[in-house]
Amino acid sequence: MADFIKIYPENPNQKEIEKVVKVLKEGGLIIYPTDTVYGLGCDITNTKALEKIAKIKGIKLDKANFSFVCSDLSNLSDYVKQIDTSTFKILKRALPGPYTFILPGNNNLPKEFKKKKTVGIRVPDNNIVIEIVKKLGNPIVSTSIKDDDEILEYTTDPELIYEKWNNIVDLVIDGGYGDNEASTVIDLSGHEPEIIREGKGSVEII
Repeated sequence: MADFIKIYPENPNQKEIEKVVKVLKEGGLIIYPTDTVYGLGCDITNTKALEKIAKIKGIKLDKANFSFVCSDLSNLSDYVKQIDTSTFKILKRALPGPYTFILPGNNNLPKEFKKKKTVGIRVPDNNIVIEIVKKLGNPIVSTSIKDDDEILEYTTDPELIYEKWNNIVDLVIDGGYGDNEASTVIDLSGHEPEIIREGKGSVEII
């Protein structure tokens, strides 16, 4: 049975944040709020946890297109090849915000992602997840939780999310109602920016 923790985004309680980080460090899976839809995540350095998420999504880990959630742009060089000034300007303008940027990965990617040439980077405009990542000391791997419902693609009520997921994950954060629109995905790994999915973030940014 998963823990269910209420955390307020305006001023996240550090004791609660520490509880979440402990779960992540022990290889647990969490569901947490972002600036778009609720996400399912784990510690990027924990292979077992990564495998669990891939299994939930019904895909092989080396085929998975998970995003890396960072607390700011300073971790970028850990996983991303050197980027040019115009790309950096786009990132600086858009983040934190409701975007996922696909960037060229470097050789420091965790071994599970070594075959990948690109990586999706997120810096959500949400204090809860930013504080979690800061306290953890490295990004969390993330994927959005989709619904089977044909009308509602994403559940926005944390209590309903908990009802559905409490036997699958280790902890669900109630950070208030989520959004039902996913992030805008922009590929910056080629010569020209390419919009992969138009979501909550305005594409005018590029």
